[in-house]
Amino acid sequence: MQFRDLKAQYQALKPEIDAGIEAVIESTAFILGKPVSELESKLAEYVGKKYCISCANGTDALQLALMILGVGPGDAVFTTDFTYFASAGTSSILGATPVFVDIDGRTFNMCPEALEKAIKKVLEEGKLNPKVIIPVDLFGLPANYPQIEVIAKKYGLKILEDGAQGFGGNIKGKRACSFGDIATTSFFPAKPLGCYGDGGAIFTEDEEVDARLRSLRAQGKSPTDKYDNREIGMNSRLDTLQAAILLPKLKAFIDYELDAVNNVAKWYTERLSGTFVTPYVPEGYYSSWAQYTLMLECSAQREEIQRKLKEHDIPSMIYYPRGLHQQEAYHVMQLSDEDFPNTVAATKRVLSLPMHPYLDEETVEFVVNAIIK
Repeated sequence: MQFRDLKAQYQALKPEIDAGIEAVIESTAFILGKPVSELESKLAEYVGKKYCISCANGTDALQLALMILGVGPGDAVFTTDFTYFASAGTSSILGATPVFVDIDGRTFNMCPEALEKAIKKVLEEGKLNPKVIIPVDLFGLPANYPQIEVIAKKYGLKILEDGAQGFGGNIKGKRACSFGDIATTSFFPAKPLGCYGDGGAIFTEDEEVDARLRSLRAQGKSPTDKYDNREIGMNSRLDTLQAAILLPKLKAFIDYELDAVNNVAKWYTERLSGTFVTPYVPEGYYSSWAQYTLMLECSAQREEIQRKLKEHDIPSMIYYPRGLHQQEAYHVMQLSDEDFPNTVAATKRVLSLPMHPYLDEETVEFVVNAIIK
């Protein structure tokens, strides 16, 4: 059994994927070939933004977006404490200071009340300039943008949506990667929409931002002369091969995979609720189920369940075993676990189960029976 079965997906899409790869090889347009611009157009249309700019990976997407927002030394960038390191590390690379925010214990996403408390604390200390909020759409569920947007407006902050895990989710029909001032996603293979390597994208409504991002992803080059570099940029372009792979995968994602993965989540929840704390999806929200994550009683129970699942050759994962404030890279900040109670609880109790659109109900039943036993 696979945690996320990319082999099953490939078999379902093999003719289209193989044909796309072969076409790229025959064209020899390996960098910024036609499939790249075609993919960007389809992604922008799906998300509901005017422009999509692809890049080499989700981390670069975040860094490029922060560069567009003018983030640098002396700036405070607020992000959730319970997420992958890139959500904070990209701020540090640019010389800014990440400020960690505790999560909502039910959704695992940034807690709006904790966010406002963190902003007030930074303002009171007077050492940093509050600049950007990076909410993360964790496990496929969009963050609480209705409340976060109110807070951002109140304090004059920009919002950068980290939709790496949230692509395909929505709030009352407004899709992930369309929130905030600028948004990013990742095409890492395990993401809801993943390629066969690294890849990422940035979404914006602003024509000037679009043009500048296309320059920054190619070393800051002029739009008319690649040897005329206008500013310091990055080498961060999506390979044409990855775009060719993503095109049929995006079609399948829209046509049936999102519905299928929500059915899998339904099967899990019907069988596990009442026995375990199952994922919470607020009214009006729709998840793309990057992960299906239980909240167990304690770390000891988690260890026992993981051991039993392994005996049945059932994979499971822990996202995440530590909060950002607990990372060695940020120990210099001397942050206390007491300031992040929901994050700390999650790191000790969460467990993610096999989750992908190609799981059948019989397999879900097998997983559930092993867990309950």
